[in-house]
Amino acid sequence: MQNLWKILLRYSNFLVFVILEVAAFLLLVHNNTAPRSSVLSTANEVVAWQYEQCSNVENYFHLRSINEQLAAENAELRSQLALAEQQPELSFQPAKVVQMTTDRLHNYLTINLGSNDGVQSGQGVRNKDGVVGIIRTVGRHYSLVVPIINTHTNLSCRFQKNDYIGTLQWDGRDSRFAQLADVATHMVVNTGDTIVTSGLSPVFPEGIPVGIVESSILKEGDSYYTIRVRLHTNFRRLKYVEVITNSALTEMEELENGLD
Repeated sequence: MQNLWKILLRYSNFLVFVILEVAAFLLLVHNNTAPRSSVLSTANEVVAWQYEQCSNVENYFHLRSINEQLAAENAELRSQLALAEQQPELSFQPAKVVQMTTDRLHNYLTINLGSNDGVQSGQGVRNKDGVVGIIRTVGRHYSLVVPIINTHTNLSCRFQKNDYIGTLQWDGRDSRFAQLADVATHMVVNTGDTIVTSGLSPVFPEGIPVGIVESSILKEGDSYYTIRVRLHTNFRRLKYVEVITNSALTEMEELENGLD
């Protein structure tokens, strides 16, 4: 208590000054219209800013809810489209990306669906823009996906313009691009050519967008082009995907395994 009194006595002049300043300010605002309006205007701006920030936070969570709803609707519409195109074996299940890497040689991503949701290893994954990857490991609630930006992934593709087949591979450099191999020199390759899935594997149905030809190089003496493909899927902004279910996948795998 004595220490408190000592502090008050030491700073008494300053405290008196502050009290007088506050009193003078309140009298000025109360008795003069212009200063009072200025203070009220400033207060209103502060309150408005607070409301704006709260609104932005609310809109953010509302937008996330809308995005999840749109992802579910897209998956449902794609399933209905497959049925209309006489592909009843295909269905699409929406999922959210909860973890992902894009700067490694062996990238991966994790989605919030697992065995409890009917997901199985080997299923294809796409998003609204195109191919994403293939499910490798499945847990009860989550699954690990190996994307096409993984140096271990090879994807059978074709040119949309003439159905010529090639193999998409990633060189581990830029997540925006991949390389299309096995395209022979007699094929005419143009910048802007559209590349889609070939449908030769039951993992991905035919015609899913993959990317467009960014550049093609044919060196003297080479038998195949060096083709750079700009991928449709932006992996650095990937949030929502669709797991592709092909009911014919099990039967086809059994047939293929019977050849071994």
